[in-house]
Amino acid sequence: MSVVETKLPGVLIIEPDFYEDKRGFFLETYNADRYHKTGIEIPFVQDNLSRSKRGVLRGLHYQLKYPQGKLVSVVNGEVFDVAVDIRLGSPAFGQWFGMVLNETNHRQMYIPPGFAHGFCALSDSVDFMYKCSEYYHPKDEYGLLWNDANIGIKWPVQNPIISDKDLSNLHLSDIPSELLPIYPSNK
Repeated sequence: MSVVETKLPGVLIIEPDFYEDKRGFFLETYNADRYHKTGIEIPFVQDNLSRSKRGVLRGLHYQLKYPQGKLVSVVNGEVFDVAVDIRLGSPAFGQWFGMVLNETNHRQMYIPPGFAHGFCALSDSVDFMYKCSEYYHPKDEYGLLWNDANIGIKWPVQNPIISDKDLSNLHLSDIPSELLPIYPSNK
């Protein structure tokens, strides 16, 4: 397994060991001891699986009182996955990182608590898996507008399919500071 740091502090690309032969393949998708050694030391308490069709864009979501760290991967298909640092006081505040995750590269992305997260489906069908470090609390879900020009995410889809809820998300500059996470050194 290899781990690559991104330009956003704490956001990691994980490339698990992959074994393939004439019978098929084997891939260890999570091992607490190994992941702890990479710095991902939070316990995961919930696994989620979503299915999306081509052009669907989900996000950008975050939680405030019950922030979730997420370990995301694609079981089937391909997505463009994005993390945005929205932690007040962070040196990377308002910056984003995105990458392609698919069933062929087997990569995972770790997004720590305090980041907004979203993805868009690039294949006809996508099965997207994510481990979460906190349970989902519907009343603690917030969102950042997917196309906030000040953030400037370069989504690889035109005219994405977006839920009404996600279309009502705010620009980062319009989100009240009390509704944003705080960078750990400023708590």
